[in-house]
Amino acid sequence: MNLNTNYLDLTLRSPLVVGACAPLTEKIEHLRQIEDAGAAAVVMHSLFEEQLRQERFELHHHLTHCTESFAESLSYFPEPDIFHVGAEAYLEHIWRAKEIVDIPIIASLNGSTLDSWTNYAQQIEEAGADALELNIYAIPTDIATPGTAVEQTYIDIVRAVTTTVNIPVAVKLSPFFSNLAYMARRLTDAGANGLVLFNRFYQPDIDLETLEVTPNVLLSTPQDLRLPMRWIAILYGAVPMDLAASSGIHTAADVLKMLMVGANATLLVSVLLRHGIDHIRTLERDLHQWLEEHDYDSVQQLQGNMSQVNCPDPSAYERVQYMQAIQTYRPSSEPFVSVS
Repeated sequence: MNLNTNYLDLTLRSPLVVGACAPLTEKIEHLRQIEDAGAAAVVMHSLFEEQLRQERFELHHHLTHCTESFAESLSYFPEPDIFHVGAEAYLEHIWRAKEIVDIPIIASLNGSTLDSWTNYAQQIEEAGADALELNIYAIPTDIATPGTAVEQTYIDIVRAVTTTVNIPVAVKLSPFFSNLAYMARRLTDAGANGLVLFNRFYQPDIDLETLEVTPNVLLSTPQDLRLPMRWIAILYGAVPMDLAASSGIHTAADVLKMLMVGANATLLVSVLLRHGIDHIRTLERDLHQWLEEHDYDSVQQLQGNMSQVNCPDPSAYERVQYMQAIQTYRPSSEPFVSVS
């Protein structure tokens, strides 16, 4: 049984890829375990520029604190390099990962300025990463900024990075665009090699006792795969780029659905946080079993066969099916109506 798939110019032994998640990838021993469990590749946790900037400020504070009393001490230490302080640990982690595992290492980057995107991307390539995922995690809140300006920011970032590095580049998108299909085409034109659908944005909560806004990380559920599945089905064959499914992938059946709509790879995070890294073995075993039972010799035989361009009813992914879907639901009992 051939589970091989191609993603970002990489030949992967299967579509089972560990997605970006610090608890899964920030320790070298976890990367060894990920490879041993059968993952085809791993996306490293994101390098966030805001975090690096905070580290630079803290370092600068400690180097200059109380130096006003000694003028010569102000120049004793060199100014921290804006693009290097704080990034070394991440770059070294990539380098060490390439030394100890044979599976592809895909770095993940979140910057805030074009200079930072391109400089860090270049350093990541030099550290040995096989590909780069641009995690453009930004939520526009300025009421004076039009959607076209937000979209252009994405295009500018992608074009700047893809003209700077030679490794393949994927863009991790949110679903919040007025026309995602048009945006996908523009990202292709800007040089992106792939799309990761979708980014799961942090959603804050409120502590009613302390009246504080608190972080609340919610793991995905199998129901969350519907949105990326629909859009991968629509984009498959419409844009010349690889598609990775992210969010809601918990079973081999979920993997198969994503492959059928056209995904090249499926990114696993929540399922591994719940069941452990070794659960990759279970997913691969179940994937093998289903393919054998249904007389498939390879993953590529079924890839895209249920995409919009290939499925028997292409309208199933569009608005025309809305009323039909609503009519399939039946309440367990008649709603209670009060008569006065």
